Amino acid sequence: MESFLIRGGAPLHGEVTISGSKNAALPIMAATLLTAEPCLIRGVPDLSDTRFMAEILRSLGAEVKRERGTLAVRAKKIKGYADYELVRKMRGSICVAGPLLSRLHKTRISLPGGCVIGARPINLHLKGFEALGARIDIQGGYVDASAKKLVGASVFLGGRAGSTVLGTANVMMAATLADGVTVIESAACEPEVVDLANFLNAMGANISGAGSPTITITGVKTLHSAEHEIIPDRIETATFAIAAAATDGEVTINNCRADHLRAVLDKLGDAGISIRQRGEALVVRRGQNLRAVDVTTLPYSGFPTDVQAQMMALLALAPGISIITERIFESRFMHVSELARLGADIEIEGPSAIVKGGRPLSGAPVMASDLRASAALVIAGLAAKGTTQVNRIYHLDRGYEKMDVKLRKLGARIQRVEEK
Repeated sequence: MESFLIRGGAPLHGEVTISGSKNAALPIMAATLLTAEPCLIRGVPDLSDTRFMAEILRSLGAEVKRERGTLAVRAKKIKGYADYELVRKMRGSICVAGPLLSRLHKTRISLPGGCVIGARPINLHLKGFEALGARIDIQGGYVDASAKKLVGASVFLGGRAGSTVLGTANVMMAATLADGVTVIESAACEPEVVDLANFLNAMGANISGAGSPTITITGVKTLHSAEHEIIPDRIETATFAIAAAATDGEVTINNCRADHLRAVLDKLGDAGISIRQRGEALVVRRGQNLRAVDVTTLPYSGFPTDVQAQMMALLALAPGISIITERIFESRFMHVSELARLGADIEIEGPSAIVKGGRPLSGAPVMASDLRASAALVIAGLAAKGTTQVNRIYHLDRGYEKMDVKLRKLGARIQRVEEK
């Protein structure tokens, strides 16, 4: 296994270009199964997750070719069975179920495995399929879904922690070829859902309301080929902005969408970070003093749970007491004990982390538990004195394209090494 070896204390300076959004790319790749005609997707980040999705598409019979950041997919003849050995590698692979059910009227897909950050059930996905007329049977670790035809219906997708992003994507894709009109209530409003709807509409779908809690899909007979550019990754943007602030540097972040990050940029401003928008770029630098702030994660357009860990690393450096409350996933504070190894003073009380900031961080070996925890540990290591080794960075490679390369170009002293 590989790890990152970081010699901290070097402020980040320069320019970085943000890659396409992982969370937008995965369902859009799955959506190519809805047509037998070729599709071209630009800006697909080179990540382990997107490579796994390409493997899944090939296993279903699709032709997949990649040249740099452009993916060409043609799903001329496909099958409806998704094997466990592939699906288990990535929870996002469940989003092939909607397109397969819509086009083939049947699918058999392995239940995705558990997730270290908390329960992420697919019951809302299945509820949506059933509302469209599918029969669902679960046995032996597999979901069998079938329907003579799918028929438009009203579907409510609200869950315990709010709306479901992948569930909204799955039901929306299933409804594109259904008879009649489907209305999804309590739909996820994330930009990634809007990006998927834009791609589906380019394929000939009839979808309105994406980005709002109510999405309306009028079914069509067939979908056709389309070309699409993936939106920039808002979580990568936030991660580099926080890294610039944590290291007392100044970084210009190119190819980003500030309108997708209002809650994050607002909190960074409250914490004393200077942020200037320059076209499609953000210039981020730390102000004279970091300040403690309170943060609560919420569904979009609130503060994203995927930036909670990175923000915690920054607030560990800010004098005063910050309270971070996690409202999306119940087990998303696993990075706290590892940040403590670097010198952070953080206590957990129920759904909240009490961050007593302002203490200097010092390098130490740490273990990444999930994707965003990995990013938080890298940020803390960049700001710490001495050397930090972040182990198990395969988590990080799921969601950040060449992060170490991008950081080195900004002046970070970071190397990818084999774990000892």
